[in-house]
Amino acid sequence: MDGNLRCLLIGGKQEDFLVDYQLSPAVNSSAPYDNIYYPDLDIDCEFESIPAFASAFFPVLYSILFVIGLIGNALVVWVLIVFKKIRAVTDVYLLNLAISDLIFVFSLPFLVQYSLVNQWTLGNAMCKIVSSAYFIGFYSSVFFITIMSIDRYLAIVRSVYALQVRTTTCGIIVSLALWAVTILASAPHLVFFQEVDDGNRTICIPHYPGSGNGWKIFSNCEVNILGWLLPASILIFCYHNILRNLQRCHTQNKYKAIKLVFVVVIVFFLFWTPINIVIFLDTLRNMHIIDDCQTSQSLELALEFTETLSLMHCCLNPIIYAFVGEKFKKYLCEAFSKCAHFPLFCKEHSAFNKRNTDRHTSLYSVSSQSSFVGSVF
Repeated sequence: MDGNLRCLLIGGKQEDFLVDYQLSPAVNSSAPYDNIYYPDLDIDCEFESIPAFASAFFPVLYSILFVIGLIGNALVVWVLIVFKKIRAVTDVYLLNLAISDLIFVFSLPFLVQYSLVNQWTLGNAMCKIVSSAYFIGFYSSVFFITIMSIDRYLAIVRSVYALQVRTTTCGIIVSLALWAVTILASAPHLVFFQEVDDGNRTICIPHYPGSGNGWKIFSNCEVNILGWLLPASILIFCYHNILRNLQRCHTQNKYKAIKLVFVVVIVFFLFWTPINIVIFLDTLRNMHIIDDCQTSQSLELALEFTETLSLMHCCLNPIIYAFVGEKFKKYLCEAFSKCAHFPLFCKEHSAFNKRNTDRHTSLYSVSSQSSFVGSVF
């Protein structure tokens, strides 16, 4: 993925992306915006319109995403640590998801600065740190969305077994394991990304050893498998079984939970599938299966939009996994009430505290599981 995402890390500047792109065509590095030249076709593939559009659009968008993502995820962390006190395994996963999105958001101001000045001015160490933070945030966010889906599956479909494994201690251990896998998966980016002198300016791009595309292909495949194929398969399995289980329930909570399940799945596929398709096509380009000018131009444009689309996901996670849940909204209301007076905001939660707590029927048991799903996401 780094062949694609380094384009993102430089604010959508295609010329930097192509400097390190070792394709069979020759690269013209003397042009203001580097082009790809296909000698067999005698075609010069220009990308000037893409950087011009990106330089005006992406800094503004990154700034907006930074503000929204920072406020939303910081609010989740604040409520969970200060007021909710991490009492359940779902709280552990939700906290880690918010932290991973904050790491993801951390890279955005540097992308704005990089895009505006059109060169890297923060040194080699920050080049590695910012690029690594982006990938650590990306992997960890996907991993914790996946583990939360497994947690929902265990709580609703395998409720007896869930009593043994759904503990706060188990959640902490699993979270530490996921962070270890995340750091391991992001290690190549920490190693290969570096500050490079490109004529009259400095850029931050991955520099791979050797003359082949082996590392680029490996990195793309790593993202496709760990960042989409495996998580998507788990999500489909978990939520398919959750929906089958919820169909046995005939209360209003069931329909809220079903709607939420569809939102989680649709949002995941909507924001992560396009970039992974483009990454796969980029792998084909690295393997020289795609080598014509028109397709490469379309692929470069697709990179711009799909990478930006994937960035928006870090802003949606707090809304989907925290603010939608009634229990979290209750804690959020209590947190604001202690800091200020929000009577109108908290009024709707008065019924929450008076909710019937009868747990003697099997129907309520399923209904409580449905509400449990909604309270986490």
